[in-house]
Amino acid sequence: MMTVYLSHGLESGPGALKVQALKGVAETLDDCEPVVMDYRGIDEPQRRLHHLLTTIADRNDTLTNCVLAGSSLGGWLSAAVSAQQPVLGCFLLAPALGLPDYPQTSLTLQAKHTHIIHGWRDDVVPPGPVIEHAHQQRLSLRMVDDDHRLHNSLETILIDFERFLHQSAAQPHTH
Repeated sequence: MMTVYLSHGLESGPGALKVQALKGVAETLDDCEPVVMDYRGIDEPQRRLHHLLTTIADRNDTLTNCVLAGSSLGGWLSAAVSAQQPVLGCFLLAPALGLPDYPQTSLTLQAKHTHIIHGWRDDVVPPGPVIEHAHQQRLSLRMVDDDHRLHNSLETILIDFERFLHQSAAQPHTH
């Protein structure tokens, strides 16, 4: 069983368009359980990170069987978990990497599979540091002609996510 943790951005919520669309893709796969996180009312990145780690522990999930997917701050959370211990996959949408206000913004991801989608016109999380981050770790990166919300790229995101989940599920699971 592969668990997919879906983390929304700072001012978003569990019902957000991208999170629900990603959840829909995950639900179509056999042996794949999506878990939509709810961080409303938790503003600080470190407290959200603690909430995500606690949820994973409470569910008794093994991180090597988990895909962490998130947008913006949710992308940072997914990357931050994988920086602490190996995970199966990280699927990051406009991840908040390289921002001066965030702790640990140059994280070293420990994921078997990583894919980042970022908009060229993102004015919330500038593409430069994210491109540099992907370059340093040789991570899969798709740049799209879109802004931070990536709403014009939703179809591309969902196609990439489905492919990503199939690739991740094809890996032999270890305990």
